[in-house]
Amino acid sequence: MADETTIILYLYKRLYQLGIRSIHGLPGDYNLVALDSLPKAGLSWVGNCNELNAGYAADGYARIKGISALITTFGVGELSALAAVAGSYSENVPVVHIVGVPSTIAQRQGALLHHTLGNGDFSVFANMSRNISKVLVNITDPTIAAREIDRALTACIVSARPVYIGLPTDMVERKIPRNGLDTPLNLSLHPNDPEVEADALEVITELIYSANNAVILVDACAIRHRVVDEVHELIDKTQLPAFVTPMSKGAVDETNPRFGGVYIGDVSRPDVKAAVESADLILSIGALKSDFNSGGFSYHTSTKRTIEFHSDHTKVGFATYPCIGMKSILRKLLDSLEFSKIRHSESAKSNPPHLANEEAEKSEGDEITHSWFWPHIGNWLQENDVVITETGTANFGILETRFPKGVTAISQVLWGSIGYSVGACQGAALAVKETDPSRRVILFVGDGSFQLTFNELSTMIRHGLKPIIVLINNDGYTIERMIHGPEESYNDIQSWKHTKVLETLGAKEGEYENYVVKTRQEVDDLFKRGNEFSKANVIQMVELFMPKMDAPRALKITGKMSEKLNARMEA
Repeated sequence: MADETTIILYLYKRLYQLGIRSIHGLPGDYNLVALDSLPKAGLSWVGNCNELNAGYAADGYARIKGISALITTFGVGELSALAAVAGSYSENVPVVHIVGVPSTIAQRQGALLHHTLGNGDFSVFANMSRNISKVLVNITDPTIAAREIDRALTACIVSARPVYIGLPTDMVERKIPRNGLDTPLNLSLHPNDPEVEADALEVITELIYSANNAVILVDACAIRHRVVDEVHELIDKTQLPAFVTPMSKGAVDETNPRFGGVYIGDVSRPDVKAAVESADLILSIGALKSDFNSGGFSYHTSTKRTIEFHSDHTKVGFATYPCIGMKSILRKLLDSLEFSKIRHSESAKSNPPHLANEEAEKSEGDEITHSWFWPHIGNWLQENDVVITETGTANFGILETRFPKGVTAISQVLWGSIGYSVGACQGAALAVKETDPSRRVILFVGDGSFQLTFNELSTMIRHGLKPIIVLINNDGYTIERMIHGPEESYNDIQSWKHTKVLETLGAKEGEYENYVVKTRQEVDDLFKRGNEFSKANVIQMVELFMPKMDAPRALKITGKMSEKLNARMEA
């Protein structure tokens, strides 16, 4: 009937309405019938190499599109994806995890089915996902299926967290009313209490007017909870210096003269550290003070002199305003501030844009070192590039790179799952292909990390994705060497023939290029090739050799901090 649809089509069409065009995951017998309906909703199937990679890819896709979906099968499939989904939960990334589960009849009977623990308990795996899902629903009643789907998807977007939807095989094609699809999901945030918000706004305004050298510090949740536009407007109208953290790199236009650099506590460059810590007021937006994001918890900033804007509360000094979300209060602040009353100080001005690059160019030798490479590539990056960096040297090295306007940075600083970046690159590259194919996607990954998830390059090849993959060959797990056991065998890996990987995974002649660079001159020669390299219409692998024991400045400091934190014993 025209006024009916199936449960699976209702779900898929909602995903389509939210901007999703491709679904990541793997087939399994409990989700096969559900996969049959993807084309009917205008959705494409990706088909990853394994569920872990699929989860990483869904994370990368969501960071470009704003939401993604992942389909796995019951038990063996969903558990394989959990490390990736947990990373999305940790880092506030909205991923819809759809799990095909055995029929409601089999569940009621406690049938001894494959992919179970053999004990008749069909809830055990969903319960494992409960603490890494904002909402967990199992579709067992068609009369409320549409409502449950809408509830889960709304929570996914609004909370910027993964949700879990369990879909039994006998529910997939059950008919339900389709009229709900005519009404868009209500994705509006819960309104702030007007009286409490007005009180907070008054206090914040007075603090800003009385400050002599205020600064803006932007963190990850400003991106995840969609206040980047408000942040840029705040910077432009107040003309206050703005700094980012490792997790929010790329959130602020780094060509803006008010951009001051990356603040990481004691790991910061000296000029950045001095500018932030000398400020008499810090407007902190979306803070997420994890160890690697805060320089091993080494912030030297005063709570009394900090205003924290969060998605679900606001803090002014030691006072907390519960349920006063930053989206609303930042907008009201922008509409009410008299910007002529805001004072500025030279002590908090932004650092010279090319300081790190000038230092790098002065370094001697032709060996490719981290201190030379990362500032140097800022000259090669282009506006609107998508830059993905792996947990390891790349995550820390990219902090020294000055981005052109519009660059999107993808990394996993908090969850820090080694191998994440290759899957995330596939997801991000697919999202870019769907939205703006003119953007370049560039992956920086170490040789150790690459070995965990390299097979996802075959998915990129199959879907005609064309990222530039810069593989840093430094003979093992350098990030671990910087923390502990620099010469221990557990930080070593088997050497691979990286220039054979694309061909081995099925790339045909003319569909790929390989490059090997071992000197600074070879790096520059490659970057100068223009469209032949920088905008080539093929997937490219660049094997870039660096010394085994070399590391970015920030990683060397953070590694020592981590070793001390790991060894700390109770008093």
